[in-house]
Amino acid sequence: MLLSITTNHQPATDLGFLLHKHPDRLQTFDLSFGKAHVFYPEAAEDQCTACLLLDVDPVGMARSKNRSRGDLLGHYVNDRPYVASSFMSVAISQVLGTALAGRCKDRPDMANTPLPLETRIDVLPVRGGERFLHQLFEPLGYTVEAEPYPLDEQFPEWGSSPYYSVTIRGTVTLSNLLTHLYVLIPVFDNEKHYFVGEDELEKLLAKGDGWLASHPEKEQITRRYLKHRFGLYRQALSRLIDVEEVETTAEEHDAPAKEELLERTMSLNDQRHGAVLAALKASGARTVLDLGCGEGKLLRDLLNEQQFEQIVGMDVSIRSLEIAQKRLKLDRLPERQADRLKLMHGSLIYRDRRLEGFDAAALVEVIEHLDPPRLSALERVVFEFARPKTIVLTTPNQEYNAMWETLPAGQFRHSDHRFEWTRPEFQNWANRVAEEHGYAVRFLPIGPEDEKVGSPTQMGVFARKSE
Repeated sequence: MLLSITTNHQPATDLGFLLHKHPDRLQTFDLSFGKAHVFYPEAAEDQCTACLLLDVDPVGMARSKNRSRGDLLGHYVNDRPYVASSFMSVAISQVLGTALAGRCKDRPDMANTPLPLETRIDVLPVRGGERFLHQLFEPLGYTVEAEPYPLDEQFPEWGSSPYYSVTIRGTVTLSNLLTHLYVLIPVFDNEKHYFVGEDELEKLLAKGDGWLASHPEKEQITRRYLKHRFGLYRQALSRLIDVEEVETTAEEHDAPAKEELLERTMSLNDQRHGAVLAALKASGARTVLDLGCGEGKLLRDLLNEQQFEQIVGMDVSIRSLEIAQKRLKLDRLPERQADRLKLMHGSLIYRDRRLEGFDAAALVEVIEHLDPPRLSALERVVFEFARPKTIVLTTPNQEYNAMWETLPAGQFRHSDHRFEWTRPEFQNWANRVAEEHGYAVRFLPIGPEDEKVGSPTQMGVFARKSE
């Protein structure tokens, strides 16, 4: 199996310093299951590619004293010599260990510098399909391309195999990239070639430091990485939740978010929720979705309105849903009241049939947190597939940022925003989406309105045309 890493950061040949492998020569390393080769098919100033090629010895692997008894033929006839698996993770650790640890004697500053990196894996077994690739890589900031392979080209009716050539792109440190690959490759494979014990739990927590606790699929990652050993999985998950709790507490009590500080004096958040609630009530909706519901602030307002008979809040963050459940005190509500509200985990970039059939949907300050490729996916999920009669959507007005003296020019209101649109930009997008999917849209300002720059929040109310 082959792992290649490419960068066009100039000088691109600095990749050799980061990997501690010279671009001008082939290097071979002996491993317990075969050999690993590192080479550079291209090494120029404008682009450089490093490859890690594993040559697994299937006979030696089958004769290993660590193999289990049982299907003896399966020890010799299997996909292990040809696919990226836990063998690749071991090779990353042993052959690229210095880069994995984030150390670089000759280029110490670059080791901590995010670089544009493209990584290709040939071939990756994905037990869960292409969607699972996106679910694991995209929350880490990567774009994903996957090339599936059929079970047999001569018999297309047999369908697709679980094997993919996968390319991911992102601007990350090399250490973070290797760490993500180290953890996730055996997760996709859902198998490991060695015994999983307490040391593997500690390894996961160490390698997952800084990203795993907040990953929306941390339960799935943890369960598969620990080879479905329930005791280890529960222990790891409890420690990850503790880490996330500490991080959330620090954010909430020690350093309020910049966006909240900016908007606090005018209670813009209250005005925003009030405007969205009024639009939903005016639509006559009885069943409502709060998409990207966060910690449940709008859900609380919706629950207080008897007009809404069914209310569903969905968010990609399990932690946010847990907070929402506590804030709304769902376990203490009267049964009739509790039956009106449901919380569910999900992503707005994948079609979800649970979202279909609702009268209205609200997306309050959601779209600006998505990268442009994901935004196009959201358009289809909400406007084409879920297709509620009314959609109420709010987003910041970038023009209004000049009104805040504490917000430096060129910066967004929140560090997680991927974009902030001017009024013409938002209206152009909304008009296009409405026309493509059979909606009419009207625009309303939220918050104090300035003659030149408008209001701090802009709202679009989409009404589905009669069909």
